[in-house]
Amino acid sequence: MNESRGHKGNKRALLCKICAACGRTMTWRRAWAKSWAEVRYCSDRCRRRRLQMRR
Repeated sequence: MNESRGHKGNKRALLCKICAACGRTMTWRRAWAKSWAEVRYCSDRCRRRRLQMRR
């Protein structure tokens, strides 16, 4: 098998980001494929927490 073509079980090959609220590492998900550039938070909980801190 050609492992350089994508995921195929190798999670180290996936893109990662840091959550803006909690600092955890987020790994790319298929659900975020179209909006990966805009993803900032790892969960709805972190999104709500960050918005409450701004007030």
